[in-house]
Order: sequence, then C-alpha cells, then structure tokens
Amino acid sequence: MKKAIGIFDSGVGGLTVYKAIRNTFPNEDLIYFGDTARVPYGPKSPNTIIDYSLQNARFLLQQGIKILIVACNTSSAVAIPALQNLSDIPVIGVIEPGAEQAAKTTKNKRIGVIGTEGTIHSGAYTVAINKLLPEAVIFSQPCPLFVPLVEEGWQEHYVANIIAEEYLVDMKKQNIDTLVLGCTHYPLLSKTIQKVMGEEVTLVDSAKAIAAYLSCYLDRENDGQKGKDTFYVSDNESKFSEIAQRILQDNISNLTRVHLYESWFKD
Repeated sequence: MKKAIGIFDSGVGGLTVYKAIRNTFPNEDLIYFGDTARVPYGPKSPNTIIDYSLQNARFLLQQGIKILIVACNTSSAVAIPALQNLSDIPVIGVIEPGAEQAAKTTKNKRIGVIGTEGTIHSGAYTVAINKLLPEAVIFSQPCPLFVPLVEEGWQEHYVANIIAEEYLVDMKKQNIDTLVLGCTHYPLLSKTIQKVMGEEVTLVDSAKAIAAYLSCYLDRENDGQKGKDTFYVSDNESKFSEIAQRILQDNISNLTRVHLYESWFKD
C-alpha cells in the first residue's frame, strides 16, 4: 500500500511547504494537518508547543505516513527531538534546510533571521547556521504581527508595509546579504519584505529549501500517477479554505475537521 508524506503546521502557513513539496514530487500522496484551533504557536511556552506537536504527529502517524514534515518553524525549533522519539520514520523540520540554504547563499556571512517569538527566542536558526558556517554573524528579529497579516490576506496592504518597516528597521542597518524567512507564513509577505530590505538582500524561503532537502529521501521520477491530497484542520474549515485558495491559487477538496481528543494520544 502506498504511504503518504505527513505535514503539520499550526495553521495555514505550512501550505507554502505543502505547495513546494507537491510541485517537486507530483506523484506523492500528501496529508496535511493544520492545527487551526490552537494557532498561533509562536507566543506559547516550549512545553505547550511540544505537547501540541506530539498530538499533531500522533494523528498523522495513525494515517500510516512514511515521512513526517514539521512545517511549523516554532515546532521545528523546540519539538524535533520529542517527535523523533515517537517513531522510526524520518522527521524533518524546516530549520536545518533553511539554515543550509542560508549558509550556501550568503557572500558576506552576515545573515538575518525573522520568525515568531518562539522560533527566535529558541535560537535554533543561529545554532544551525553556525554549525555550517561558524564565522557567520546572525541577526534575529521576531515579527509576530506578520502571521495575522497573512491570515487576513493583507500581505500587500499598506499596513503590511508599515509593520515590515517597523520590524526591519534595525535589520536594514546590519549590512546583511541574506534573510531567512523563519516562518512558513512569511514567504507570502516576500514582496513586501523584499521591498523593505532592498534587492541586494536575498530571501531564503524555508518551504522551497525543505522540498529540495526531501530529495535525499524521495525519488523525483514521475510515473504519471498524480498524488492524492488530504487536508485536515482542528477548527474553522471555511476560513482555512479561504486562505488556502489565496496561497495555492486553487480550491482545495478533501478537507475534514478532526477533534484532537486527548485519549487518542496516550502513549
């Protein structure tokens, strides 16, 4: 029986990861779970993020997946070790692929990272980049309002530009040549962020990086059989569908709301 790739995120932002994987591996079956009842993860404590991440992963493991993609940067920053203990299937977060791409991209070794409060405070990107490029100087900035801007569909609204200017004012002074978009929502703001930072700064999209990283595990050969897509959310299917249509430029089907009953997730 064909096994799927499981992807989870705190909400809709991980659809940027889904889209990149779908475009790269058209034959693969993909199962996406968005924890829309409990989004955002960024301001929550590490213990709560780990608890939520384990519950999400257990649900996807029940679907018989062969690889688990942690599309949420916040979960990737704090929950990967706990998730790897759940199963012997590969567990891939977005931090390492994004860090690898940033290390390859930078010329002056001055790299910026923006993300949720949880991701930035974890220091996960700094550690991952410095492992690959010890001499790199990393500048980090949390941008918590970027997520609700995307959720509202305001990524090119003048308000988004004002907020981006405010968040990135110090980053622009640091002479960085590479900026990691350390949240899966942020690629949807890339036009606004690029405008604020200037064309001389290269943006690293962790969604594209993780799709390339998956090539280590999957065969890209196309057998002509289109992969199946299945979507689950924990709340508000209509809002998810609305935002998904903007992200994917297509209407999604096969969307189901599930209840993450604690009893499902007992060890």
